[in-house]
Amino acid sequence: MMRIRRLLRRAFIPVTIMIVPHSKSRLLRLKVPLTVLVAIPVLWGLGTFYVLSVGVQTAQYVDMSRKLSYFSSQFFEMRHTLTSLQTAEEEFRRLFSLKSKKRVLEAINPNETGNPDLELLRKQVAEAVASVAEIKRFMREQRDAYFATPVGWPAPGALSSGFGKRAKPQTGEPAFHSGLDIRMPSGTPVKATADGIVIVSGWVGGNGNIVVVEHGHDYSTAYAHNKHNLVKVGQRVRRGDTIALSGATGNATGPHLHYEVWKRGIPTDPISFLEEKS
Repeated sequence: MMRIRRLLRRAFIPVTIMIVPHSKSRLLRLKVPLTVLVAIPVLWGLGTFYVLSVGVQTAQYVDMSRKLSYFSSQFFEMRHTLTSLQTAEEEFRRLFSLKSKKRVLEAINPNETGNPDLELLRKQVAEAVASVAEIKRFMREQRDAYFATPVGWPAPGALSSGFGKRAKPQTGEPAFHSGLDIRMPSGTPVKATADGIVIVSGWVGGNGNIVVVEHGHDYSTAYAHNKHNLVKVGQRVRRGDTIALSGATGNATGPHLHYEVWKRGIPTDPISFLEEKS
C-alpha cells in the first residue's frame, strides 16, 4: 500500500515550465503534474494514429463506393438490355403467331472495362442485340416493300376494258391499252392502292385530270379521267387514302377510272394486283 502511495506522489509531482518572452514581460511559470506532461505526447501519438487510420478507411470507402457505382451501372445496363431482348422476343412471337405474311407485315411498327465475366456477358448481349436489330431491319424492309406494292381495287366498279391490245373507243383503231378501265358513277372516291408520294396531279392531255403516285420499290400507279383531284404534288399518301373523285375528263366516252400500274417504268397488267394476297 505504501508503495502505491509513493508512486502516486511521484506521478503527481509538479513540474514547473518557465516561458521566457522576448519582451520585458514577466516570466510565465506553469506547474503541470508529471503525469500530465507524460500523457501529452502519448495522447498526441494516439490522436495522430487515429486520424491516419480514419483517413485510410475513408480512402478505402471512396474506392469501394466507386467500384460499387461502376458495377451497379453495368448491371443496370444489362438489365435494360435484357428487358429489350425479352420485349423483342415477345414481339416476334406475336408477329409470327399471325400465320399470314400480310398480317405480319401490317403489324410491324415502322417507328421501334470491368469484371471479365461481366465483359463476356456484355459481349454476348451485344451480339444478341445486333442479331435482333438485323431481324428488325429485315422485317422493316419487307414491310416497306409490302406497303409500296399496289394492292386491291382503286375504286368499286366493273371492268369495262382490259390491259393490252384493243380498239380505241373513239375511232375503232387498234391501240395498246396500258391499264384497266373501271366503270363507275361520276364522283366515286378513288383510293391509292399503295403508300407513296404524289408526283403528278393535274390535267394531262387525253387523260384529263390524272394523279400519279410514286411508291418506291420499283412501283408507281396512275389514276386518270378524274372529275376532281384531291391531292397535290409532293403530298404523301397511304394505301386507302382518297386521292380523287372519278369522272369523264379528257378522252373518255363515259364516267370511269383508267388505272395503271408501272413496274421499273414499264406498264404492267393491273389485274394481278387487284386481289390482295395473304
